[in-house]
Amino acid sequence: MTEHPNQPVRDLTEEELLARIIPRLPQGPATVLGPGDDAAVVAAPDGRFVVTTDVLVEDRHFRRAWSSGCDVGWRAVMQNLADVAAMGARPTAVVTSLVMPPDLEVTWVESLADGMAAACAPHQVGAVGGDLSSGPVVMISVTAHGDLQGREPVLRDGARVGDRVCHAGVLGRSAAGLAALEAGIVARCHSPSEPGQVTDDQRHLDAVVRDAVGGYVRPDPPLAAGPAAAAAGVRAMMDLSDGLLRDAGRMARSSGVQLDLSGDGLRPDVEVLAELAQACEDDPWRWVLTGGEDHGLLAVFGPDQELPERFREIGTIAAHEPGRPWVTLDGAAPPVDGAGWDHFAPGAMS
Repeated sequence: MTEHPNQPVRDLTEEELLARIIPRLPQGPATVLGPGDDAAVVAAPDGRFVVTTDVLVEDRHFRRAWSSGCDVGWRAVMQNLADVAAMGARPTAVVTSLVMPPDLEVTWVESLADGMAAACAPHQVGAVGGDLSSGPVVMISVTAHGDLQGREPVLRDGARVGDRVCHAGVLGRSAAGLAALEAGIVARCHSPSEPGQVTDDQRHLDAVVRDAVGGYVRPDPPLAAGPAAAAAGVRAMMDLSDGLLRDAGRMARSSGVQLDLSGDGLRPDVEVLAELAQACEDDPWRWVLTGGEDHGLLAVFGPDQELPERFREIGTIAAHEPGRPWVTLDGAAPPVDGAGWDHFAPGAMS
């Protein structure tokens, strides 16, 4: 069969398509038996393993006009590895199921595999198998596994009055990137020949746009910070998938406490995004407080515990009073709605 640059997947058999994908994927040191049999075998030296799964659906979570196959592969892996890290575990392996329309280009699928490999390889995570199917849109589901390395899993319910609320990663970047894409705001490329024609403000805004859009299409969670926090005795921890207010509320309710965020602690994130928010006619506080899919780690440490690298304090834990919000900002109700991301909200598009 003669290949052409826009060859669709319907021109290949399943075996031929897998032959394009599998060689691109890393195996990792925990892989005992990789793709090619009925199932993979992954080492679990701890005697337990962490497992989580998540799905990306075209036009619900991503748009091919905005994200390359490489971007989608990276994002699909990273959002799962962040959940593993939030349990205090080290990611070891992923399994992937891919649904695609018959006219999808083979090169896009190859790019997807390359993005998965780029996300897995630096963390020694094996891509050990999965499944392929046809369907009306692209859907990719990843199941990730992790090694607790002898530690107990870190849960959401360990916060106690007087503890410090901390965060590792970024806040609001993904939401800002999505807003920029929806508004048609793109970063311009400046040539060396036009130094006098481009203002410092334009250069700064373009840098913010590139950073925000990059954070949306390829989130970069602080994976190593999860096991480091577990080793340091973190009280509670979770991945921020659905927005700071929504996920902090889940932690507060699980722990039976009030989580009070600090405006000063969050202000650096807000200030970074302020100029882009003005261009989008939006509120940077809304992005920071409710924007999801940055996949940072929300963690609670004791008042005297030394914070591991990457973590900074953004609030405190107080006793919850009936009738009060579970999450407050400087002791008061947050200035924006705390709904965050909801898969079943009308018109939701992440």
